Amino acid sequence: MTKLEPSPLNEGELVLTGGVILHWTSWAPVIMGVVNASPESFSDGGRYPNLASQVRAALQLRDEGANIVDVGGESGVTGIAPLGPAEERARVIPLVRALVAEGINTSVDTWKRDVAVAALDAGATLINDVSGLADPAIAQACGEAGAGLVIMHTRARPKHKDFPHSSVREATSDVPLFLADRIAEAERQGLSRRNIIVDPGPDFGKTPAQTVAVLRDLGRLQELRCPVLLAVSRKDFIGAITETRPMDRLPGTLAAISAGLSRGAAILRVHDVAATRAYLAVRAALGDEGVIDEDLRLPMELRRQDPLQPAGANSTTTKGPANQ
Repeated sequence: MTKLEPSPLNEGELVLTGGVILHWTSWAPVIMGVVNASPESFSDGGRYPNLASQVRAALQLRDEGANIVDVGGESGVTGIAPLGPAEERARVIPLVRALVAEGINTSVDTWKRDVAVAALDAGATLINDVSGLADPAIAQACGEAGAGLVIMHTRARPKHKDFPHSSVREATSDVPLFLADRIAEAERQGLSRRNIIVDPGPDFGKTPAQTVAVLRDLGRLQELRCPVLLAVSRKDFIGAITETRPMDRLPGTLAAISAGLSRGAAILRVHDVAATRAYLAVRAALGDEGVIDEDLRLPMELRRQDPLQPAGANSTTTKGPANQ
């Protein structure tokens, strides 16, 4: 058994709809799992083709230790025309209602006001806006609902592969300035800063080199006084560094998470929740903040594994340091 003491660094709370509060520290970040209801998704498109399979996936993520499940009805894949709001609502809202009924804190990844309002009405606790708050009315809707809002850095248009920054330095310097401006706009729309989360936007409007530079400079976002969401799971910049396809990017994802946590990330948006929890448990145990029970032992059933069994077939679910 591993006993953990909370870290004195980077502590805070994430306030969601209905007074839901998730506490986070540098060693126990909030985990956001991902369920895509979009067949065009870059990493798992079509894996969950219907509502029942999507709900099962979300329940599994919760059981693996996700504090929030982020539902996406439209992939950010470029070169495909945006969905109309009605079609996106048809993909997302039944799933939101089903997850809320299961007691899951549910986020919706959208940049359309109509979809955001419908999601909040259905019980979503967080809107994850990947447009850089292109429509400030989304912040107004979140403020009226008392919901959380993720504001992501991007100067690219939704669904377009734009690279508006001329250099690594320009991209890096623009992130805190852009986010500060968008936070101010959200506050003008009636949203409290304590309900705002910021995301540096890896790969959105950025080349792989620009994304790497932005993530190296992640610590600067602490000056914004908002929790920082790190959405690096399976991203293109990892593929560029490791020359791997999306489903083979878990090692690179965990390395990026390690770097992000050391620079103040509070929320991790990941596809592989169990692996992330296992990583966090070991990281915490080996860190200065971890206190190890001297009776810690490996159960006999976990000492060996049949080489013909798939990975994880005889392992217990790893919760790690959880935020409840």
